[in-house]
Amino acid sequence: MGVREDMYGLFTSVNEINLSDDQKGQSAKEGTHKKNISTSYDLQARMSKKGILWNWGYHDEQNAEEISTRIPGFLDYDTDGYSEELYFAALREVPFDLDDYADKFVLEVGCGLGEGLNFLSRVVDAKRMVGLDLSDEAIKRANASLSRAGLSYVQGDAENLPFEDGEVDVLVNIESAHNYPSLEKFLEEVARVLRPGGYFTHVDLYTTQRHTFLKELQDKDLGLEWVLDRDISAQVQAAIHGRLSPEGSFHKALREQRVGAIQRHMAKRVGPEAVGGSFAGYTDSGSTKLLKRVGVLPSQFMPPVDSYRLYVAKKI
Repeated sequence: MGVREDMYGLFTSVNEINLSDDQKGQSAKEGTHKKNISTSYDLQARMSKKGILWNWGYHDEQNAEEISTRIPGFLDYDTDGYSEELYFAALREVPFDLDDYADKFVLEVGCGLGEGLNFLSRVVDAKRMVGLDLSDEAIKRANASLSRAGLSYVQGDAENLPFEDGEVDVLVNIESAHNYPSLEKFLEEVARVLRPGGYFTHVDLYTTQRHTFLKELQDKDLGLEWVLDRDISAQVQAAIHGRLSPEGSFHKALREQRVGAIQRHMAKRVGPEAVGGSFAGYTDSGSTKLLKRVGVLPSQFMPPVDSYRLYVAKKI
């Protein structure tokens, strides 16, 4: 089995665990679970080209215009802009003025290859920005290509953050928490490292059951006041449609890759599901259904997702 097939299997396993109905029973599987997550993202880090962000994206015209105003020539970079829009939408909802970050420490948990935090460093001029990820390979790549004064990356566990109590002003978490064995442990760590009056901004994909579980956690005394709960499914779906359009970045990347016909065919079939295609209403073709039935492709790359949500919480 090749690297790509290994990765598909690992992602399928990880996401079946994390988006399952049994959110309260994950701790017993924690060791294997985290190892699978780390291995799968190490593989993706080795395969990903420079500049890629690992999220489904977000799009609305006002959001895009605000970015272009703040960063002239933004879309001149090698990006379709959708993933960066998701980061901007998340940070914009934090009740701090974007021009008032000079004394602030911004931490991203689940930073992947670091490009999202690198983008935010062009949006705000923060005193310190640190990205953390479980994948050692992703952190190595981030530090090699992106770290500089005020911006760095560390390997670490979202459920055991290597930071002091009350050290962080803004904690950013983008499409990552569904990979954590214990959402409750993560939220406890968020509350611990945030200073009083600091903010947690979080976007992620949710099943109905997982959303219900989060609501139960929000009712607990974790030291967080939840100030925003917004369903952003429509904006995320708009980004997925843009990305998967014939002239979008997904098909552009396929055209640029030098791969064989069979690999290209598989990428065309599995790729859309990996970037949220099923969430945006894309369905399998007849050939894809056949390949899944005979085991050439994974039967389900992502469990069904009901909504994509943006939350903001304040440390009290």
